[in-house]
Amino acid sequence: MDPIDELIQLLARLPGIGERTATRLAFYVLGSEREYGAQLGASLSHIHSRVKRCVQCGNYGADEVCAICKDPRRDPSILCAVARVPDLVAIERAGSFRGRYFVLHGLLAPLDGIGPEKLPVDALVKRVKDDGVKELIVATPLSVEGEATALYLAQAMRPLGVRVSRIASGVPHGGELEFTDQVTLGRAFEGRREL
Repeated sequence: MDPIDELIQLLARLPGIGERTATRLAFYVLGSEREYGAQLGASLSHIHSRVKRCVQCGNYGADEVCAICKDPRRDPSILCAVARVPDLVAIERAGSFRGRYFVLHGLLAPLDGIGPEKLPVDALVKRVKDDGVKELIVATPLSVEGEATALYLAQAMRPLGVRVSRIASGVPHGGELEFTDQVTLGRAFEGRREL
């Protein structure tokens, strides 16, 4: 196979990258200094051996315990459960959450064969007990799978007496009400707060 076509096909398998973007990226790498291509290739070839999953929360990092779990300024009594690491990154980018995380690395999806046994719920329960967590914030997507996972986690926490909350959902900043779907508008009214 042609090496350029091979690179384009591999790049196009990345999420959010179509064939046109993959082509543009491939030719950018070809047009760059040879050293850049070598560094990029070396980084990609060693990524799995250099990055570890945090043994406490499931986040990715260079050490056995990630920087967030090590941070003594974080409140260990508040835990936020997310479906994937990019969700954690998005919450961190917002800068308003100062607790700790637990990454599920998936959602309940019975039609796809993903039941509770495929998620690390036992590890989450253990973490809640061991860390003396008072509140679990469930920040799963607002989808059927995300809702099912949130309800399952709430049920799993009930015997522990831990407060379980769900992130609010509603109209996005700058969003027009006339273009907002019914479910989002309904949730916006349910999650309203006093001014």
